[in-house]
Amino acid sequence: MNVQTTDNSYHYGVMRRAIDLIDQGGEALPLEELARRMDMSPAHFQRLFSRWTGVSPKKYQQYLTLGHAKALLHERFTTLETAHGVGLSGSGRLHDLFLRWEAMSPGEYARRGDGLRIYWGWFESPFGPALVMGTDKGICGIGFASETGEAAAMEDLVSRWPKADYIEDPMRLRPWVLSAFGASSDRLEPTPLYLIGAPLQIKVWEALLRIPTGHVTTYSEIAQTVGAPQAVRAVGTAVGRNPISWLIPCHRALRKSGGLGGYHWGLPVKRAMLAFEAAQSDALSGK
Repeated sequence: MNVQTTDNSYHYGVMRRAIDLIDQGGEALPLEELARRMDMSPAHFQRLFSRWTGVSPKKYQQYLTLGHAKALLHERFTTLETAHGVGLSGSGRLHDLFLRWEAMSPGEYARRGDGLRIYWGWFESPFGPALVMGTDKGICGIGFASETGEAAAMEDLVSRWPKADYIEDPMRLRPWVLSAFGASSDRLEPTPLYLIGAPLQIKVWEALLRIPTGHVTTYSEIAQTVGAPQAVRAVGTAVGRNPISWLIPCHRALRKSGGLGGYHWGLPVKRAMLAFEAAQSDALSGK
């Protein structure tokens, strides 16, 4: 069952085509040319992007370029050891949506979901079709299918907890999903998260939750924060195994060089998320 939360998935499809065009051309295209290639009028294209991101298509193209990741690392690098102390972890609107979370115990995790009831459903999101899973305690999984396909996304998340009992029930998850993707104005009940992972993974995901919206950090910085400075590769694996994409912002982890690194659901999705957040942050700050 496919439950529509917003029409942002359509906007993402348009933006995904824009990424391909930008990659082909290597530079920003004029509004008229970009709109023509999208088979839209310039006015409609301008309205669509401005409504989705809060900035013009020209500005958004700048956020989508590969060099933008380096600019983010230079201008908005977050030192995680101090971010929480100065209140940065709660400064972004996204963080206001999920201040409550808890984790499965190591023993429960070792049972690979045995005895756990997981509800699931497909939803539209700002980044294409999203598979959302949750227990009675909160959302435990979000996967994006625009690059991988729906079957692969389903197989991926189910394989993480193979002994769980899976029940299709999107309406049960819908209030959390609306809040998670910003389609609900209700802030009284933040989206709860239920983290299912090994101890190191939980530490890494907790560190990711400290990165403010519109900011980034590095894999090595995360490794330092979780007390495993020599285990950057293991930390990178834990980042990649984050089951709750977007809400646990693994897309904000970059290489020291400013390179995007990998992304489990496809690099175009990671670029789109970083651009989306940077655009909205700048729109709110009046840049």
